[in-house]
Amino acid sequence: MELQNVGIVSCGKWIKRPEKANLVVLGKFYKSSSAKSKLEIFSFDSKTLSLSSSPLAEYEIEDGEPISIAVHPNGDQIICATSSGDCKLFELCAQETSVKLLPKEAPSLQGVGLQTCIEFSVDGCKLGCGGEDGHLRILEWPSLRIILDEPNAQKSFRDMDFSLDSEFLASTSTDGSARVWNANDGNEKIELCCFSKDGTKPFLFCTVQRAKAKAKPMTVVWDMSTWNRIGFKVLLAKPASVLTTSQDGKYLALGSKDGDVCVVEVKTMRISHWSKRLHPGTSIAALEFCPSERVVLTTTKEWGAKVTQLTVPVEWKDWQIYGLLFVMLLVSAIAFYIFYLMSDSFWQHPATYQPSTSHIDPLLGDPHSEDPFGPLDL
Repeated sequence: MELQNVGIVSCGKWIKRPEKANLVVLGKFYKSSSAKSKLEIFSFDSKTLSLSSSPLAEYEIEDGEPISIAVHPNGDQIICATSSGDCKLFELCAQETSVKLLPKEAPSLQGVGLQTCIEFSVDGCKLGCGGEDGHLRILEWPSLRIILDEPNAQKSFRDMDFSLDSEFLASTSTDGSARVWNANDGNEKIELCCFSKDGTKPFLFCTVQRAKAKAKPMTVVWDMSTWNRIGFKVLLAKPASVLTTSQDGKYLALGSKDGDVCVVEVKTMRISHWSKRLHPGTSIAALEFCPSERVVLTTTKEWGAKVTQLTVPVEWKDWQIYGLLFVMLLVSAIAFYIFYLMSDSFWQHPATYQPSTSHIDPLLGDPHSEDPFGPLDL
């Protein structure tokens, strides 16, 4: 339905209330410079599927126009982002006979810039704010303590949403890109990532820095088909500057910020090679596997480029496998021939079993024999 009230509706949200007595909050601005923008609360009639003709409560916004609105899942708190760069917090006091919007102080939400997206998590414990300048903030609610602060998260936020478990925040940008953020209590910061390349099962490898004091960086593996976290392991035990995989996907390599290189076998996630102080005292800028050999190329600004042979188990190549099969067949043929020469062969010795002959012939004698006991002419 369209409201007949004067003013242009720029944003709106449902307000969940007990016993399905839901309300609607709308943000309005006016073309006239003398008229102030407003937040208005309307009741909803489920029978006629319409909003009330006049607002139950309204609040005039002194500066700026309403850009976006977020309503807490409990329905008692409303945040309105304005074009002036402030986010205004309101408390909704809804009684049987009256509804009021009471402004509240929220210093952490003042002067944050134009927020094109604001969203509460499903459990109401987090607030996500995405700015026109690409700045992402995830705040703990209601303390407003900063959980995540990423100034260059996107080019400019277009949309965002929390997962059902409130663990992740998905965001999209005006440039068409999308990102998924870990909305946990800031205890982990993902730094580097690369995909598996063995062609068997899609994995995502990431280096993660935990916020706890003296916590060692770790390498985490996610299953891309389900986005479940498979496991993690401390490999370098120090901050990594680069992460890469071999072209056949069998090895994962990490370069540290102090010049070390660690190579891990993906199948077992065990360290197969470690070059300490390969580039002493400097951060490794590039790390790449050779396409055909177990060799890595590393570069740094201070030490230039280095090529390093990896101390990993030697792998069989195709021609070596075929050669081994040919040798095995040849050895088998020679062994069979030797066995043939040294064994009792059917073709070399008379058979122990001869065709059966009649036992009556020796008794009667041979009719062509000269034996005197042969048959007589009668």
